[in-house]
Amino acid sequence: MHLKIYDQQHIQHLTRKRAGETKLGECVQTLSSSALADELKNNSATYVLLGLPEDIGVRANYGRGGAQTAWQPALSNILNIQSNHFFKGDELLILGHVDMDDLMKQAEKADIQTLRELVSQVDQRVTEVISMIVSAGKTPIIIGGGHNNSYGNIKGAALGLLKNKLLPEAKINCINSDAHTDFRALEGRHSGNGFSYAFHEGFLNKYAIVGLHENYNSENVLNELKKYSKQIQYSLFEEIFVQEELSFKQAVLNAIDFTKELYCGIELDMDTVQNIPSSAKTSSGISANQARQFVSCCGKNTKAVYLHIAEAAPVLSHIKTDNKTGKLIAYLVTDFIKAKNSRV
Repeated sequence: MHLKIYDQQHIQHLTRKRAGETKLGECVQTLSSSALADELKNNSATYVLLGLPEDIGVRANYGRGGAQTAWQPALSNILNIQSNHFFKGDELLILGHVDMDDLMKQAEKADIQTLRELVSQVDQRVTEVISMIVSAGKTPIIIGGGHNNSYGNIKGAALGLLKNKLLPEAKINCINSDAHTDFRALEGRHSGNGFSYAFHEGFLNKYAIVGLHENYNSENVLNELKKYSKQIQYSLFEEIFVQEELSFKQAVLNAIDFTKELYCGIELDMDTVQNIPSSAKTSSGISANQARQFVSCCGKNTKAVYLHIAEAAPVLSHIKTDNKTGKLIAYLVTDFIKAKNSRV
Protein backbone atom coordinates (compact mmCIF):
# COMPACT_ATOMS: atom_id res chain seq x y z
CA MET A 1 0.00 0.00 0.00
CA HIS A 2 1.37 3.41 -1.01
CA LEU A 3 0.98 5.19 2.33
CA LYS A 4 3.26 7.37 4.45
CA ILE A 5 2.17 6.83 8.03
CA TYR A 6 2.79 9.59 10.58
CA ASP A 7 3.94 8.75 14.08
CA GLN A 8 3.64 10.81 17.25
CA GLN A 9 7.11 12.27 16.80
CA HIS A 10 6.07 13.72 13.43
CA ILE A 11 2.87 15.16 14.91
CA GLN A 12 4.62 16.68 17.93
CA HIS A 13 7.19 18.33 15.67
CA LEU A 14 4.35 20.22 13.95
CA THR A 15 2.53 21.14 17.17
CA ARG A 16 3.32 24.51 18.76
CA LYS A 17 2.83 23.92 22.48
CA ARG A 18 2.10 26.68 24.94
CA ALA A 19 1.85 26.67 28.73
CA GLY A 20 -1.71 26.67 30.01
CA GLU A 21 -3.12 25.49 26.67
CA THR A 22 -3.75 22.14 25.00
CA LYS A 23 -3.48 21.91 21.25
CA LEU A 24 -5.17 19.28 19.07
CA GLY A 25 -1.75 17.88 18.19
CA GLU A 26 -1.31 16.87 21.82
CA CYS A 27 -4.53 14.84 21.72
CA VAL A 28 -4.87 13.27 18.27
CA GLN A 29 -4.11 9.61 17.70
CA THR A 30 -1.61 7.95 15.35
CA LEU A 31 -0.81 4.40 14.21
CA SER A 32 2.30 2.31 13.76
CA SER A 33 2.91 0.62 10.42
CA SER A 34 2.53 -2.93 11.71
CA ALA A 35 -0.78 -4.77 11.06
CA LEU A 36 -2.20 -1.50 9.74
CA ALA A 37 -5.73 -2.62 8.85
CA ASP A 38 -6.31 -4.36 12.19
CA GLU A 39 -4.78 -1.51 14.17
CA LEU A 40 -6.99 0.97 12.35
CA LYS A 41 -10.11 -1.09 12.98
CA ASN A 42 -9.34 -1.44 16.69
CA ASN A 43 -8.48 2.24 17.21
CA SER A 44 -11.05 4.28 19.15
CA ALA A 45 -10.96 7.29 16.80
CA THR A 46 -13.98 7.97 14.59
CA TYR A 47 -12.33 10.23 12.01
CA VAL A 48 -9.18 9.62 9.98
CA LEU A 49 -7.25 12.51 8.43
CA LEU A 50 -5.53 11.73 5.13
CA GLY A 51 -3.50 13.86 2.73
CA LEU A 52 -3.38 13.60 -1.07
CA PRO A 53 -0.32 15.60 -2.13
CA GLU A 54 -0.67 15.53 -5.92
CA ASP A 55 -1.66 17.82 -8.78
CA ILE A 56 -1.30 15.37 -11.67
CA GLY A 57 -5.05 15.26 -12.30
CA VAL A 58 -5.28 19.03 -12.48
CA ARG A 59 -2.45 19.25 -15.01
CA ALA A 60 -4.00 16.37 -16.99
CA ASN A 61 -7.05 18.66 -17.31
CA TYR A 62 -4.93 21.58 -18.61
CA GLY A 63 -5.17 23.29 -15.21
CA ARG A 64 -2.57 25.06 -13.06
CA GLY A 65 -0.53 22.91 -10.71
CA GLY A 66 -0.23 23.47 -6.96
CA ALA A 67 -2.93 21.24 -5.45
CA GLN A 68 -0.20 19.07 -3.91
CA THR A 69 0.64 21.93 -1.52
CA ALA A 70 -2.64 22.03 0.46
CA TRP A 71 -1.96 19.07 2.75
CA GLN A 72 0.96 20.28 4.88
CA PRO A 73 -0.35 23.77 5.81
CA ALA A 74 -3.78 22.29 6.49
CA LEU A 75 -2.31 19.63 8.77
CA SER A 76 -0.19 22.20 10.64
CA ASN A 77 -3.23 24.41 11.22
CA ILE A 78 -5.39 21.49 12.37
CA LEU A 79 -2.79 20.32 14.88
CA ASN A 80 -2.54 23.80 16.39
CA ILE A 81 -6.25 24.33 17.01
CA GLN A 82 -7.14 24.58 20.70
CA SER A 83 -8.44 21.38 22.26
CA ASN A 84 -11.49 22.36 24.34
CA HIS A 85 -15.00 21.19 25.15
CA PHE A 86 -16.16 22.03 21.61
CA PHE A 87 -13.73 19.51 20.13
CA LYS A 88 -11.03 17.73 22.14
CA GLY A 89 -9.29 15.97 19.26
CA ASP A 90 -8.92 12.44 20.66
CA GLU A 91 -11.47 11.07 18.18
CA LEU A 92 -9.28 12.22 15.28
CA LEU A 93 -6.56 9.93 13.97
CA ILE A 94 -3.81 11.40 11.79
CA LEU A 95 -3.05 8.59 9.37
CA GLY A 96 -0.61 10.33 7.02
CA HIS A 97 -0.64 10.80 3.26
CA VAL A 98 -0.91 8.67 0.15
CA ASP A 99 2.59 8.47 -1.31
CA MET A 100 2.60 10.06 -4.76
CA ASP A 101 6.29 11.01 -4.96
CA ASP A 102 7.19 8.57 -7.74
CA LEU A 103 4.16 9.56 -9.81
CA MET A 104 4.80 13.27 -9.29
CA LYS A 105 8.37 12.79 -10.51
CA GLN A 106 7.16 10.98 -13.63
CA ALA A 107 4.67 13.78 -14.24
CA GLU A 108 7.22 16.60 -14.21
CA LYS A 109 7.69 16.78 -17.99
CA ALA A 110 4.93 14.43 -19.12
CA ASP A 111 2.52 15.07 -21.98
CA ILE A 112 -1.26 15.04 -21.51
CA GLN A 113 -1.66 11.38 -22.45
CA THR A 114 1.02 10.29 -19.97
CA LEU A 115 -0.46 12.49 -17.25
CA ARG A 116 -3.84 10.82 -17.73
CA GLU A 117 -2.26 7.39 -17.48
CA LEU A 118 -0.59 8.46 -14.24
CA VAL A 119 -3.95 9.63 -12.86
CA SER A 120 -5.22 6.06 -13.23
CA GLN A 121 -2.41 5.00 -10.90
CA VAL A 122 -3.38 7.75 -8.46
CA ASP A 123 -6.93 6.32 -8.59
CA GLN A 124 -5.72 2.88 -7.56
CA ARG A 125 -3.73 4.19 -4.60
CA VAL A 126 -6.51 6.44 -3.31
CA THR A 127 -9.20 3.76 -3.74
CA GLU A 128 -7.16 1.22 -1.76
CA VAL A 129 -6.55 3.53 1.21
CA ILE A 130 -10.10 4.94 1.36
CA SER A 131 -11.56 1.44 1.17
CA MET A 132 -9.35 0.34 4.07
CA ILE A 133 -10.41 3.32 6.22
CA VAL A 134 -14.14 2.92 5.53
CA SER A 135 -14.10 -0.87 5.98
CA ALA A 136 -12.51 -0.21 9.40
CA GLY A 137 -15.68 1.70 10.31
CA LYS A 138 -14.03 5.13 10.22
CA THR A 139 -14.89 8.37 8.39
CA PRO A 140 -12.02 9.61 6.22
CA ILE A 141 -11.39 13.35 5.99
CA ILE A 142 -9.35 13.83 2.85
CA ILE A 143 -7.33 16.95 2.10
CA GLY A 144 -5.63 17.98 -1.06
CA GLY A 145 -5.02 16.83 -4.58
CA GLY A 146 -7.11 17.55 -7.65
CA HIS A 147 -10.78 16.76 -7.95
CA ASN A 148 -9.79 13.69 -9.94
CA ASN A 149 -9.63 12.09 -6.48
CA SER A 150 -13.43 12.17 -6.19
CA TYR A 151 -13.31 8.94 -8.21
CA GLY A 152 -11.03 7.11 -5.76
CA ASN A 153 -12.97 8.50 -2.80
CA ILE A 154 -16.34 7.35 -4.15
CA LYS A 155 -15.13 3.95 -5.33
CA GLY A 156 -13.10 3.32 -2.17
CA ALA A 157 -15.95 4.32 0.15
CA ALA A 158 -18.45 2.19 -1.76
CA LEU A 159 -16.16 -0.86 -1.69
CA GLY A 160 -15.43 -0.33 2.01
CA LEU A 161 -19.13 -0.19 2.88
CA LEU A 162 -19.80 -3.26 0.73
CA LYS A 163 -17.04 -5.18 2.52
CA ASN A 164 -18.75 -4.37 5.83
CA LYS A 165 -22.08 -5.54 4.36
CA LEU A 166 -23.59 -2.09 4.90
CA LEU A 167 -24.61 -1.92 1.24
CA PRO A 168 -26.10 -4.53 -1.13
CA GLU A 169 -23.85 -3.20 -3.91
CA ALA A 170 -20.85 -0.88 -4.14
CA LYS A 171 -22.70 2.36 -4.84
CA ILE A 172 -23.04 5.65 -2.90
CA ASN A 173 -24.42 9.16 -3.43
CA CYS A 174 -22.39 12.37 -3.45
CA ILE A 175 -22.87 16.11 -2.87
CA ASN A 176 -20.33 18.46 -4.42
CA SER A 177 -20.08 22.22 -3.93
CA ASP A 178 -18.29 23.31 -7.08
CA ALA A 179 -18.19 25.86 -9.89
CA HIS A 180 -17.79 22.94 -12.33
CA THR A 181 -19.56 19.60 -12.77
CA ASP A 182 -16.35 17.57 -13.16
CA PHE A 183 -18.61 15.39 -15.32
CA ARG A 184 -16.62 15.71 -18.54
CA ALA A 185 -16.24 13.05 -21.22
CA LEU A 186 -14.58 9.70 -20.51
CA GLU A 187 -11.45 10.68 -22.42
CA GLY A 188 -8.80 9.45 -20.00
CA ARG A 189 -8.64 10.34 -16.33
CA HIS A 190 -8.17 13.90 -15.08
CA SER A 191 -9.64 16.34 -12.56
CA GLY A 192 -12.59 17.18 -14.80
CA ASN A 193 -14.17 13.73 -15.00
CA GLY A 194 -13.87 12.00 -11.62
CA PHE A 195 -17.63 12.01 -11.12
CA SER A 196 -18.50 10.92 -14.67
CA TYR A 197 -16.14 7.94 -14.43
CA ALA A 198 -17.54 6.98 -11.00
CA PHE A 199 -21.10 7.36 -12.35
CA HIS A 200 -20.62 5.34 -15.52
CA GLU A 201 -18.75 2.59 -13.67
CA GLY A 202 -21.66 2.32 -11.24
CA PHE A 203 -20.02 3.48 -8.00
CA LEU A 204 -21.87 6.84 -7.96
CA ASN A 205 -25.64 6.45 -7.66
CA LYS A 206 -26.96 10.01 -7.24
CA TYR A 207 -24.96 13.19 -7.72
CA ALA A 208 -25.97 16.63 -6.43
CA ILE A 209 -23.99 19.79 -7.23
CA VAL A 210 -24.38 23.08 -5.37
CA GLY A 211 -23.61 26.38 -7.11
CA LEU A 212 -22.53 25.54 -10.68
CA HIS A 213 -21.31 28.59 -12.61
CA GLU A 214 -23.15 29.22 -15.89
CA ASN A 215 -20.00 30.56 -17.57
CA TYR A 216 -17.79 27.53 -16.91
CA ASN A 217 -19.86 24.50 -17.89
CA SER A 218 -20.11 23.50 -21.54
CA GLU A 219 -23.39 22.83 -23.32
CA ASN A 220 -22.32 19.22 -23.85
CA VAL A 221 -21.81 18.68 -20.14
CA LEU A 222 -25.09 20.41 -19.25
CA ASN A 223 -26.87 18.15 -21.74
CA GLU A 224 -25.30 15.14 -20.01
CA LEU A 225 -26.71 16.30 -16.67
CA LYS A 226 -30.14 16.70 -18.27
CA LYS A 227 -29.88 13.22 -19.77
CA TYR A 228 -29.50 11.73 -16.29
CA SER A 229 -31.90 14.08 -14.49
CA LYS A 230 -33.28 11.31 -12.28
CA GLN A 231 -29.83 10.70 -10.84
CA ILE A 232 -28.21 14.14 -11.11
CA GLN A 233 -29.50 17.35 -9.52
CA TYR A 234 -27.85 20.77 -9.46
CA SER A 235 -28.31 24.41 -8.50
CA LEU A 236 -26.72 27.37 -10.27
CA PHE A 237 -24.55 30.01 -8.62
CA GLU A 238 -26.40 32.70 -10.59
CA GLU A 239 -29.86 31.66 -9.41
CA ILE A 240 -28.61 31.76 -5.83
CA PHE A 241 -26.46 34.90 -5.74
CA VAL A 242 -27.30 36.96 -8.83
CA GLN A 243 -31.01 36.50 -9.52
CA GLU A 244 -31.59 35.52 -5.86
CA GLU A 245 -34.28 33.02 -6.81
CA LEU A 246 -32.96 30.47 -4.34
CA SER A 247 -31.16 30.83 -1.02
CA PHE A 248 -27.79 29.14 -0.52
CA LYS A 249 -29.15 27.24 2.47
CA GLN A 250 -32.10 25.95 0.44
CA ALA A 251 -29.79 24.88 -2.39
CA VAL A 252 -27.77 22.82 0.10
CA LEU A 253 -30.94 21.36 1.67
CA ASN A 254 -32.26 20.43 -1.78
CA ALA A 255 -29.04 18.54 -2.48
CA ILE A 256 -29.30 16.78 0.88
CA ASP A 257 -32.92 15.80 0.23
CA PHE A 258 -31.96 14.42 -3.18
CA THR A 259 -29.23 12.16 -1.76
CA LYS A 260 -30.48 11.35 1.74
CA GLU A 261 -31.56 7.73 1.23
CA LEU A 262 -28.01 6.40 0.85
CA TYR A 263 -24.52 6.87 2.28
CA CYS A 264 -23.12 10.09 0.85
CA GLY A 265 -19.69 11.47 0.05
CA ILE A 266 -19.21 15.20 0.69
CA GLU A 267 -16.94 17.06 -1.75
CA LEU A 268 -15.88 20.70 -1.63
CA ASP A 269 -13.80 22.13 -4.47
CA MET A 270 -11.97 25.17 -3.15
CA ASP A 271 -12.24 26.88 -6.54
CA THR A 272 -15.85 27.59 -5.62
CA VAL A 273 -14.71 29.76 -2.66
CA GLN A 274 -14.02 33.37 -3.60
CA ASN A 275 -10.35 34.41 -3.80
CA ILE A 276 -8.93 31.13 -2.50
CA PRO A 277 -5.79 30.04 -4.38
CA SER A 278 -6.70 27.00 -6.47
CA SER A 279 -6.24 25.55 -9.93
CA ALA A 280 -9.17 27.73 -11.08
CA LYS A 281 -9.27 30.60 -8.57
CA THR A 282 -12.48 32.62 -8.78
CA SER A 283 -13.21 36.28 -8.07
CA SER A 284 -16.93 35.44 -7.76
CA GLY A 285 -17.79 32.56 -5.50
CA ILE A 286 -19.22 31.52 -2.18
CA SER A 287 -17.69 33.02 0.95
CA ALA A 288 -15.49 31.15 3.41
CA ASN A 289 -18.38 31.22 5.89
CA GLN A 290 -20.76 29.72 3.34
CA ALA A 291 -18.22 26.94 2.68
CA ARG A 292 -18.22 26.27 6.42
CA GLN A 293 -22.04 26.22 6.43
CA PHE A 294 -22.01 23.76 3.54
CA VAL A 295 -19.80 21.16 5.24
CA SER A 296 -21.58 21.64 8.57
CA CYS A 297 -25.06 21.22 7.09
CA CYS A 298 -24.01 18.16 5.12
CA GLY A 299 -22.22 16.66 8.10
CA LYS A 300 -25.31 17.00 10.25
CA ASN A 301 -28.02 16.02 7.76
CA THR A 302 -26.56 13.27 5.56
CA LYS A 303 -25.19 9.78 6.10
CA ALA A 304 -21.78 11.26 5.31
CA VAL A 305 -19.21 8.56 4.63
CA TYR A 306 -16.31 10.96 3.91
CA LEU A 307 -15.35 14.61 3.44
CA HIS A 308 -12.94 15.71 0.69
CA ILE A 309 -11.53 19.23 0.42
CA ALA A 310 -10.05 19.45 -3.06
CA GLU A 311 -7.94 21.70 -5.30
CA ALA A 312 -6.73 24.26 -2.77
CA ALA A 313 -3.30 25.43 -3.93
CA PRO A 314 -1.75 27.70 -1.30
CA VAL A 315 1.56 27.55 -3.18
CA LEU A 316 1.34 28.44 -6.86
CA SER A 317 4.24 29.29 -9.14
CA HIS A 318 2.88 32.74 -9.98
CA ILE A 319 2.03 33.94 -6.45
CA LYS A 320 3.57 33.84 -2.99
CA THR A 321 2.39 31.32 -0.44
CA ASP A 322 -1.10 31.98 0.92
CA ASN A 323 -1.09 31.13 4.62
CA LYS A 324 -4.82 31.66 5.17
CA THR A 325 -5.82 28.64 3.09
CA GLY A 326 -4.59 26.08 5.61
CA LYS A 327 -6.49 27.85 8.38
CA LEU A 328 -9.74 27.81 6.37
CA ILE A 329 -9.33 24.08 5.71
CA ALA A 330 -8.86 23.54 9.46
CA TYR A 331 -12.17 25.36 10.09
CA LEU A 332 -13.89 23.19 7.49
CA VAL A 333 -12.58 19.96 9.01
CA THR A 334 -13.65 20.80 12.55
CA ASP A 335 -17.02 22.17 11.39
CA PHE A 336 -17.74 18.86 9.64
CA ILE A 337 -16.71 16.73 12.63
CA LYS A 338 -18.72 18.80 15.11
CA ALA A 339 -21.80 18.69 12.89
CA LYS A 340 -21.55 14.96 12.26
CA ASN A 341 -21.13 14.37 16.00
CA SER A 342 -24.33 16.34 16.66
CA ARG A 343 -26.50 14.02 14.53
CA VAL A 344 -29.27 12.45 16.57
